[in-house]
Amino acid sequence: MHVSLEGKVALITGASKGIGRAMATSMAAAGAKVMLSSRKQDQLEEAAAAIDGDTAVFAANAGDIAAGEACVQATIERFGGLDILVNNAATNPYYGPVLGVDQGRYDKTFEVNLRGPVFWSAAAHRLAFVERPGVIINVASVGGLRAEGALGVYNLTKAALIHLTRQLAGEIGPTRVVGIAPGLVTTDFASVLVENFGERLAAELPLKRLGAPEDIANLATFLASDMASWITGETYVIDGGAGVRGAAV
Repeated sequence: MHVSLEGKVALITGASKGIGRAMATSMAAAGAKVMLSSRKQDQLEEAAAAIDGDTAVFAANAGDIAAGEACVQATIERFGGLDILVNNAATNPYYGPVLGVDQGRYDKTFEVNLRGPVFWSAAAHRLAFVERPGVIINVASVGGLRAEGALGVYNLTKAALIHLTRQLAGEIGPTRVVGIAPGLVTTDFASVLVENFGERLAAELPLKRLGAPEDIANLATFLASDMASWITGETYVIDGGAGVRGAAV
């Protein structure tokens, strides 16, 4: 059965690379009009040019509340509405024990990974979804479901994002709010983990490979579609079966 997003408009943060770019490509292929957003204009333009579909770009820092409002408004003006918001952008400037983090890197992680989704979702809800219910997809992490190594601060934000998904689903229905919790995916963002742990982790996984951005994009496109119209409040783990054997970075 074909997953269709015909007639839908999607806004995706962190869309110039990796998972966000794959989501933009997948949703456009399914028929959606797509606004790509990230910090760097040149990378956005390069990504959009490679996508076969109706796209536009808006450079913005995902942790900037005013920029989120402006990007949602620009999406509505460009495409005539907004149906799908994907809070995908994330940052991880700190690697180490939670109690060793400095205030600057702590604040930056929460600014992008949690404050951004809250206020971009608020803008999308107020400007688009009150009138016509839509879909919000929050890209979390399997790290938000467990304690692990030196990614504690990053994982705190992802645990909060998973709870935000549940909370908003109850508050703003019939707009659907769903989450995705990827395992280790081969992206520039995760390059340090892939290079240091990827081969070992892949060998331990039942599916014997790390995730590709397209794996996450395929799930996001399904969750954004009407085929998932009775799904809200849940966060879906997609990790190649890591949880089956307890494999972890």
